[in-house]
Amino acid sequence: MEQILLDPRKQPATEPPPAPVKRAAWPRYLIGLLVVLLAIGAWRYWTLSPQQQSRPSSAAGPAITVRTGLVTRGDMPVYLNALGTVTSLATTTVKTQISGKITEIAFKEGQMVKAGDFLIQIDPSPYQTALNQAQGQLARDQAQLEASRVDLTRYEGLMKQDSIARQQVDTQRALVKQNEGTVRADEAAVAMAKINLDYARIVSPITGRVGLRLVDIGNYVQPSDQGGLVVVTQTEPISVIFSLPQDTIPQFLPKLRSGEKLTVEVYSRDGSKKLATGALDTVDNQIDTTTGTVKLRAMFANEDEQLFPNQFVNVKLIVDTLRDTTIVPSAAVLLGAPGTYAYVVKSDNTVTVRPVKVGPGNDSHTAILSGLEPGERVVIDGTDRLREGTAVRIAGEASGAKASESGGNQPPRGKQAK
Repeated sequence: MEQILLDPRKQPATEPPPAPVKRAAWPRYLIGLLVVLLAIGAWRYWTLSPQQQSRPSSAAGPAITVRTGLVTRGDMPVYLNALGTVTSLATTTVKTQISGKITEIAFKEGQMVKAGDFLIQIDPSPYQTALNQAQGQLARDQAQLEASRVDLTRYEGLMKQDSIARQQVDTQRALVKQNEGTVRADEAAVAMAKINLDYARIVSPITGRVGLRLVDIGNYVQPSDQGGLVVVTQTEPISVIFSLPQDTIPQFLPKLRSGEKLTVEVYSRDGSKKLATGALDTVDNQIDTTTGTVKLRAMFANEDEQLFPNQFVNVKLIVDTLRDTTIVPSAAVLLGAPGTYAYVVKSDNTVTVRPVKVGPGNDSHTAILSGLEPGERVVIDGTDRLREGTAVRIAGEASGAKASESGGNQPPRGKQAK
């Protein structure tokens, strides 16, 4: 069989595969237009006021659970919040003024002491001996002085009879003066020895509470020791130092200068417990240019010792009290596109948006100048899902009303009076 060989050069050329058909691409301007339209729609949705948005009824879905509070009428304090530090009016490090060995420690750590109470005894033996020696020297020199005075009297009589030279009399007078000087020096030495002996008995210089002792019986102490023997800190009364912005000065300084007593309350660091009530005492004479604040000092009796030196506390300075005003829980006051408003619960358990005009406020309550009436119920929790006409279910209605009435006793947490 003959094989027919084909010349590859004479083979027909293979046609290339057809190119894939590309889908028509969206014009870039159409994509940009779509993005802009979506952005406008989102902006319109979020900026619509609660009245302009849809009004879901109870039929549109289940009622939303919310917590409510009552609008009341009463007195509301206006105060300024600050962070403060409890500061003792006097803190003394007791040190020895003489050198010696400690033989007795008469206090217990943490004990309350009064000024003059005995604390520590240093071995008095060397100082008692020094006192005895000084007293002996004084007695000897006093005897010599007395003898020189007797001789001077005798010499002066003989000089009147021209029985003795004037020079001898003058010499005797000088001896008397010398002995008088010696006696005065001896008297000073005796006084110093008595002082040193008194220094051996160390007493408290102030009334306060002693801290941990820094020495033990048998330790040798001297005035050059750096640590001291014990620290006594005054705790009754005590002060709290805090700072307020310079813009708030007109709210309290004129009243303080006129003699008005401004109440200051302090709370624990977490704000959960009221520690003490005192009064504003003084204001610093200059503003801190770094922080733009001024320092204030408040005084507290601290009889129950709830305030501890160097303790950090929350401070509430009451600068005014609004009398017989409409009060609402601060959580009910909202700010949005329609301005300041609150959700009021109607008798059919639906909410309505009520524009309000607010006065001074704090973390717990806000004064309402217009827009709400005492006895109305406002939403204080769950407002993020509400719209005009939304049906609501009140969680713990009885307990919520009670909580709203007692909320004024809660401490402030950072807002300042307007």
